[in-house]
Amino acid sequence: MTATDVTRNNGRDQMDITMAQLHVRWGAAERNVDRAAQMIRQGGQGGCDIVVLPECLDLGWTHPDASKLAEPIPGERSQKLCAAAEEAGVHAVAGLTERAGDHVYNTAVLIDPCGQVLFRHRKINILTIAQDVYAVGDRLRVAEIDPWGRVGVNICADNFQSSLALGHSQARMGARLLLSPSAWAVDADHDNESQPYGEIWRAAYATLASLYDIAVIGVSNVGWIEGGPWEGRKCIGCSLAVGSDGNILAKGPYGEEAEELVVVRVPLKGLEVKGTAIASELRERGYEGP
Repeated sequence: MTATDVTRNNGRDQMDITMAQLHVRWGAAERNVDRAAQMIRQGGQGGCDIVVLPECLDLGWTHPDASKLAEPIPGERSQKLCAAAEEAGVHAVAGLTERAGDHVYNTAVLIDPCGQVLFRHRKINILTIAQDVYAVGDRLRVAEIDPWGRVGVNICADNFQSSLALGHSQARMGARLLLSPSAWAVDADHDNESQPYGEIWRAAYATLASLYDIAVIGVSNVGWIEGGPWEGRKCIGCSLAVGSDGNILAKGPYGEEAEELVVVRVPLKGLEVKGTAIASELRERGYEGP
């Protein structure tokens, strides 16, 4: 696991982000959360402003015992991450398996440098194969983060091209930056040289970027999926940062063992218009949707 030191940046128009490609061991919640906390601290020591971690980093995506093993938020797991963010003096975004009453959610939390959860996002675009594990989220949020402005959080498939209405909404809410914990998996025999991974995400992220001048960051875990509907597949990282111009700023390494901290300086822009004026701006950029 490596990280590049940066000089902590307090300018409004750029942010130093650590993409933390955590190796998630299937079902090893305590180990995974401790490792995630370590990555948050290391990101802070490296001078970054925010550390972004993967989806369902505690148990692994679609763990079949999620209904038994999920924890509420706040809870012990989220508190460990909050404590690490406070110790490091950084913001953090992390995906956790959340119990709320009779429901289990695929959730991401946005934590501030004081160790407080600013908000949680419960994944909305749940894959059909995961709908017996996770309930569907019911809201979108952004948060004002000094001095950078508004930041939005969603999760993985929330950014499919077929569900970009979610990202559209967060951009219209004023987000300059969209952060997306993910779990990007391929077949065990996937050949990355003949079929390089990541185009579906680059295309989706670039769509939002080109329309709204918004930067989009997706961070995937690495490691084998040892149960559930995708048992035998592997998560392979390839975490991706796309700038507000639609170009790739940084990409994480590929592989089921490719745990790494990737630091990227992200210029922040965002639309200068808001409200009903956005529709006219989008039409000028070639958007024909609602």
